[in-house]
Amino acid sequence: MIRVASMLLRRLEKSHSIMSLSQRQLHKSVPCLKKGPKNLKGKNSSSQRWIVRQLSDPYVQKAAAENYRCRSAYKLIEIDEKFRFLKPGLVVVDCGACPGSWTQVAVNRVNAAEGFPRGMVVGVDLQYMSAIKGAKLLSNCDFTLEETQEHIQKYLPNGKADVVLSDMAPNATGLSSLDHDQIVSLQISAFKFSKVVLREGGVFVSKLWDGSHCKMFQSVVGDVFKFVKVVKPQSSRSNSAELFVFARGYKRIKQDS
Repeated sequence: MIRVASMLLRRLEKSHSIMSLSQRQLHKSVPCLKKGPKNLKGKNSSSQRWIVRQLSDPYVQKAAAENYRCRSAYKLIEIDEKFRFLKPGLVVVDCGACPGSWTQVAVNRVNAAEGFPRGMVVGVDLQYMSAIKGAKLLSNCDFTLEETQEHIQKYLPNGKADVVLSDMAPNATGLSSLDHDQIVSLQISAFKFSKVVLREGGVFVSKLWDGSHCKMFQSVVGDVFKFVKVVKPQSSRSNSAELFVFARGYKRIKQDS
């Protein structure tokens, strides 16, 4: 199984190098509206459906009320309430951070803005992100580039982190197999980065869209983490193919040191 997983990893890494140019324009967390326009005149039918869905979504309303930038905050909140891994004083890297809702949650839970022990949160994304108190944000940066990852490490104490979060995703093309391959490729980049920066026992959380490579990705991650679990928060829309791989207990091995 390990050999097969390694072969898949190499194949997807090759795919990643081919697709990386287009992905440099794509990997990000998708922002959502806190308020939609009152007048739908002139909007096409799909746009109207999206706006109506946003306005009727209780998590969108809750995010607006609680000052989160996007409903996706509640996905991370649910995952953390299940596994209790964001603790005061920890160092967190948030990959694909825009618009910043996961970063906001992490800042609050590790005491990055105030409190003791004081934690740290570094967020990175291709898009511009407005400031979040307590977070170091790297806007307009391509996470998949080596120089970006080296830049992130310079902000980390001794170049190390306790948690790596990755909500990165390409813009969906509508071709499920292509979309799946692209998001797995992005998450492989985040996984490889996590092996460089995580301290012993660290946590890695990544988003996937369900597809043929999910179980193999789990297996590859499981080779270096003691515990791996696939979760789908209640705040994920029921018709969404997204799921999250939670991995705890990073096992630093010789080739990673």
